[in-house]
Amino acid sequence: MPTLHSPAMRTVDVARRCGYSVQQIRNLERDGVLPPTTRTAAGHRVHGEIHLHAALAYRALAAGTGPVEAGRIVRAAHTRPVPELLALLDAAHAGLHREREDLGLARRAARAISAEPLDDVRPSDAMSVSELAAALGVRPSTLRHWDAEGLVVPDRLPPRGTRRYAPAHIRDARIVHQLRAAGYRVEPLRALLPRLRQGHRWPDVEAALAARDTHLAARSRALLDAAAPLGALLTAPRQAPRPPAALPLTSRRSTARPSPS
Repeated sequence: MPTLHSPAMRTVDVARRCGYSVQQIRNLERDGVLPPTTRTAAGHRVHGEIHLHAALAYRALAAGTGPVEAGRIVRAAHTRPVPELLALLDAAHAGLHREREDLGLARRAARAISAEPLDDVRPSDAMSVSELAAALGVRPSTLRHWDAEGLVVPDRLPPRGTRRYAPAHIRDARIVHQLRAAGYRVEPLRALLPRLRQGHRWPDVEAALAARDTHLAARSRALLDAAAPLGALLTAPRQAPRPPAALPLTSRRSTARPSPS
């Protein structure tokens, strides 16, 4: 089996070493994440260290930043000056740091909101959609979206069905606002809010925020894992190796038409 320093590897060898399928490796080459390969006269791709490093870096970065930004970073490693690549990495780490700060703010705010009593309320404490939107600093369309998604469903006043948010709705909206700001998605929130309304408030919110914290930690670890293959990518030979046999080669990117590997 080829090692990391083998002079030539097949597509299947690269796929096995980075945990991708053969087709995924072809797609990465097509998209410029892997540099162009050389090919034998029979059309078989010939991969080198640079292709393996690029695939490993992309896999880790995709877990940390998402596939679009991962592709952008690895392509920059092939084509852009090193300072530009480092700037992209710095931005990825800074984005995660901001998400962690937002999560901390959401945890503190949600704890305070969940602890607020709802016993001493008056009808005049209710709000219209525009009043609540202004209080939260969001657009009225955001509240309408939350209503449509079943997150915060206000009362409707006849005869026109005007939305009216009672104090309990306002509390839910404030919690949703904080959790959404921390990156919590709509589907998990839809499952969480009924439990909050049943009185099991803070433990469920805390569990939701802890799950988000775990997700951020996994993404941070993925960025750390990407450092080694990215560093190796910068020092790897820029040309794919030739196979041992003296066969004519071509140099081209993948095409949509399947080819042997």
